[in-house]
Formats: sequence, C-alpha cells, structure tokens
Amino acid sequence: MSHAHQHAAAIVRTLRECGHQAYFAGGCVRDLLLGREPTDYDVATDATPPQVMQIFPETYAVGEQFGVVLVPFAGASEPDAATSASDRGATGVPAPPADRDKGTIEVATFRSDLGYSDGRHPDQVRFTRDPREDVLRRDFTINGMMLDPATNEVLDFVGGRADLQAGIIRAIGDPERRFAEDKLRMLRAVRFAARFDYRIEPATLAAIQKLAPQIHQVSAERVRDELTRMLTEGRARRSFELLDQTGLLAQVLPEISAMKGVEQPPQYHPEGDVFVHTLLLLEKLPAGVSKTLAWGALLHDVGKPPTFRIAPDRIRFDGHVDVGVKMAAEIARRLRFSNNETDRILALVDNHMRFGQIWQMKESTLKKFFRLPAFDEHLELHRIDSLSSHGQLDAYNYAREQLRTMPPEAICPTPLLSGDDLIAAGYEPGPRFKEILGAVEDAQLEGRLTSRESAMEYVQHEFPI
Repeated sequence: MSHAHQHAAAIVRTLRECGHQAYFAGGCVRDLLLGREPTDYDVATDATPPQVMQIFPETYAVGEQFGVVLVPFAGASEPDAATSASDRGATGVPAPPADRDKGTIEVATFRSDLGYSDGRHPDQVRFTRDPREDVLRRDFTINGMMLDPATNEVLDFVGGRADLQAGIIRAIGDPERRFAEDKLRMLRAVRFAARFDYRIEPATLAAIQKLAPQIHQVSAERVRDELTRMLTEGRARRSFELLDQTGLLAQVLPEISAMKGVEQPPQYHPEGDVFVHTLLLLEKLPAGVSKTLAWGALLHDVGKPPTFRIAPDRIRFDGHVDVGVKMAAEIARRLRFSNNETDRILALVDNHMRFGQIWQMKESTLKKFFRLPAFDEHLELHRIDSLSSHGQLDAYNYAREQLRTMPPEAICPTPLLSGDDLIAAGYEPGPRFKEILGAVEDAQLEGRLTSRESAMEYVQHEFPI
C-alpha cells in the first residue's frame, strides 16, 4: 500500500469521524479494481470546502468554487497536476503550488453542475449530500465509481464495474450532453480506450463522431497535453487509429490525417502509405517515452503529403524535410509548445534523413552530428523509422559503434582558438571570424590540428590578414 493510499484513507477516516460521508472516487477506484497502483488518489465527500479546510488546516483551496481542496502530505512527490486533473475529469481547477516535499490528495465536495455555456466550466455548481448526484456529472462509467477504503465496498450507480469487466468506455448518461459539457472528454474517451485496450460504446462513439468539429472550443494547451499523453502512455498507435475512426484526427491534426493514402516507393517502404508507416513508428513508442521523441516520431514525415510526386523512376518527396520542418513548426506554434520543446521536435524532423549519408560524412561532420542536443532521441527515431520501413539497421549500428569508440572529448573538444586570439593576432572582428573559427574546428575534429600554435599557423596560412 503506497504512502498516498494510506494518506487518502486517513483523510476519508478523519472526515467520517467528523460526521461526513467520504469515499475514494474517480480514476483511483478504477485502477484499484484493475489491480493497478493509482498515480494519485481523490476523495469525494459531502463536507463543504470550508468544512474540509477547518478539519485540515494546511490546505490549498485551488478550486473552492468547484468544491475542490488539496490536502498535502509529506514524503511523496507531488503528482503532475495536469495528469491528475485529466484522469479525474476535473475542469477549471488550477495547479497546486509546487512543493517537492509534499504530495496532495484532492478532496472534492459532492456536487452537480448546472450548464456549461463555454464547453468547459460549469456555469453554476450546486453542492449536494448525495454521492449519486456527484457521480452523474462525471465523464465515463469506469471513472464514476466510489470506494470505501475501510471495507472495499464499491458504490456503483452507473454500471462502471460491468463496463470495466467488459472493456467498454461509456459516457455516463447522455453522451452528447457529457461531451457538450467539456469537449475535451472526446479526446479522453479515445485515450482511455487506447490505454486499456477497450472499445468505445456505440452511442458514445457516435456522439464523438457528431461533435468532433467542436473540439476547437478546447484550448490548444489542453488538446496538446491530451495528445501527448496518448503518445507517451505506450498505446500511441491505437490512440491514433481511434482518433482517425472518431473523426477527431482530421480536426486536431489534419496534417497527420493527410498522410492517409499517400503512397511511398515500395523498394524503400514495403509497409504501405505514409500513414501506415507513421502508425508503425507510434507502435514502437514505449510507455514513458519522452514527449519530444514521441512528437518527432509523429511528425517526422509530415512534409511528405504536400511534396508527393510520381517521377519517371519512382515516387519522390522532393524537399519533404524542409517542408516538414515548417509544418511541424506551425503545429508546435498552434499547440503552444515551449520554445525548448519546439526546437527539439524540429531538430528530429530536420535531421531524420541524415543517417542515410552517415558513411560519407567527414569526421568533423560526423562529430558535429553526434553533438546534436539529445542525440539519443535522433538515434532512436532512426531505429524505429528503419524498423517501420526497410528494416535495415546498418546506419544505426554504425552510429552506435562510432559513438562507443569516440571519447566525449574527441566529439566536443576544447576549442584551440577563440575570437580574442584572432584579435590578438591582428585580425579585424567581423563575419569572417565565424568562417575562420569554423575551419579551425573542422581541422581539429579531423585530427589535423592539435595545438594552439598549429591552429594559429593554419589560420595565418589559409586566412591571411
């Protein structure tokens, strides 16, 4: 039993000792019934936020208007607020203050939500003493159960246990109403179905297909985070197959949907079209993969559809890398990735074809290639790209062997000369410095220059004043 479980159970026990109803609720109940350790625990109670804060003085009232209070506990890492909120189906609740030494348990008052005019936040929240009312406003039946940690009794008003056993994702109540309340739930249905390898119940699926165009009402950040979870939970291929089936893919990532039916030269890509190839890459992304590698895998061939042409010799995608980098940059901007994440994703798209020339690279070029930030991601993208097409890993194995035999100081040595050295030698500062220092670096990487003196002699001979 985890520390978080013990603390959540203690919160339930304390609330009950104070005369209130209290249960575990939401995703943690689902995971416990599946025999999995929950990533976080939520408690539902009939105690109001002021009552909860009186019982637990050290709290974060992050969503008091929604009945949400966070109760901290020491000795655990604080859960990812976005992930926790996503699994709970909570809306409009800000993240707790960052505290490395404390985790938090969300304690939420039983409530019913009245109206969702913005497709995200309830217009009005009414607290209730009835746990059934609280369940009926939640998203899916498998997330709509409550559990008494003292007796393991399950409160199931919506058939969640049966759907869990049958492997079904079913909206609670009227699916269209559930999705109208929070459009992000459509993406969550896909993610849960993929994560657990469940099927989406027909009426729920039909509602998603009907309302898919309304996903644009959801903020770009929330869409990005949900897609990132799909890509990094170990079920990326299934997620994107379901996104396509529901019609959501064409809405949130039309550039990926455009890959369908785009043929590739069979001698290099016997697996099929660009979409099939991309799905095969996604299938090879393990749970916990970095988000930048996952997005790089998804977008590495995004430039192929607009550059497709049939040449006399074979199908070609002239300039697809350059076009792909521009398209990936637009997607990253649209989904509001950070600058650092964007740079790493674009670098993966920009460099994924360079492994084909690795044997022809000069030693200096090869070492600069190895110096790319997060080169392990470039190497892994090339590996799964190759395994998802021709299956040949010669370039991958060559790169690994070269990396194994090259000491770090050979790949990134201390520069022999600086701009100050050139100025001291009488050179005028300006754009020429970059050319000179670049030439010195290349000669150093190739072993032709090994000392400051030899480097200066080289400069004075090749770049006279």
